[in-house]
Amino acid sequence: MYQKQVLDNGVRIITEEVPGVHSAAVGIWVRTGSRHEDESIHGISHFLEHMLFKGTPKRSARRIAEELESVGGSLNAFTTKEYTCYYAKVLADHLDMAIDVLADMFFNSILDPKEIEKEKNVILEEIKMYEDSPDEVVHDLFARTVWDGHPLGRTILGTTESVMELQRDKLVSYLEGSYTVENTVVAVAGKIKHLDVVEKLNPYFTGLKYHGRPGEELISPTPRSGVVMEEKDLEQVQICLGTPGLSQQDKNIYVLHVLNNVLGGGLSSRLFQEIREERGLAYSVYSYQTAYADTGLFTVYAGTSPGNVQEVLELIVRELNNLKHQGITREELERSKQQLKGSLLLSMENVNNRMTRLGKTEVCFGRVITVDELLARINEVELDDVHNLARELFAPDKFTYTSIGPFVGDFDLNRMWKKEKG
Repeated sequence: MYQKQVLDNGVRIITEEVPGVHSAAVGIWVRTGSRHEDESIHGISHFLEHMLFKGTPKRSARRIAEELESVGGSLNAFTTKEYTCYYAKVLADHLDMAIDVLADMFFNSILDPKEIEKEKNVILEEIKMYEDSPDEVVHDLFARTVWDGHPLGRTILGTTESVMELQRDKLVSYLEGSYTVENTVVAVAGKIKHLDVVEKLNPYFTGLKYHGRPGEELISPTPRSGVVMEEKDLEQVQICLGTPGLSQQDKNIYVLHVLNNVLGGGLSSRLFQEIREERGLAYSVYSYQTAYADTGLFTVYAGTSPGNVQEVLELIVRELNNLKHQGITREELERSKQQLKGSLLLSMENVNNRMTRLGKTEVCFGRVITVDELLARINEVELDDVHNLARELFAPDKFTYTSIGPFVGDFDLNRMWKKEKG
């Protein structure tokens, strides 16, 4: 069971004691990400995440990197479109050190202008590395096509131009406006005691004074459908076919988990078995859902040779149509639910995953969603729920197709849908 403490200034601390382990994971979660950026500071959330590792008055960048590793621990961070997390995992005996390092970075980073200029080059190299991975770029191309002009349609990294424009004053302003008491959650899981953790964290986080700026309500994107094919000299064509999905708050989100698992969520899924195992048309093929606070996407991905694109697309459309018009079997329903529950319970054997569940759900929902609640919601899913959701989501006129690779000629998605329906 988790425990929650709200400090006098509003910072939330969530803990979970895990019997039988020797480690502890601690994460500082901030409810800010790339969707909170305007175009002039595109990429600043990710850039600031990098800069918090670049030194404080107490620790150099090298010492930050070495301190936890010297006792067998690890330190890392990541930025998403809606939140940022700084986290560490250590043996429980070194939790004090992990908290001190993370808090020092979080509160005392120098943001040295010289380091900022050096880090720009690092991130530009990261952008180049990403752009050399078409199997990753195609997913952002898909989001950009569906949510054209909205921050959710932009990449987390930013562009070469936007990164080069970032200066210290912009970083400080963004930090003060986003790293606020309202947006901050500290999550800790492992061999810990709640009151001990609160006592350790309190001296650091009572010092957080920034408060959120008024009028920062999220603007939801307006989805659009379309076909975008970027021609590139590659051995494969990377394709995404998808439609607007569900938000994190939608009552059918667990139904979508079950539906996705049947369609393309694993090795036993329909897409994997039909396209890879039965026909050998792709090495990688899967489906996934992306859920945000107020919207989402449902996407099917495949990487295949240019000559196979038409057949792969027709097979994907066939499976989508089958789900829409026939639903899934009782056996598929039960297998999908067992897979989801088993994966969830297995993930709880890792203290990092437990910490992540605490921090992410508190940041995204304003409360912790327990494992028991997740299991119950999965158990509640019925056959009719899956069929009704498939009929609702899989409307042909809402689908978008994007691809990167050799041009394979024109095609008509509507024709594919009508062919399968007929």
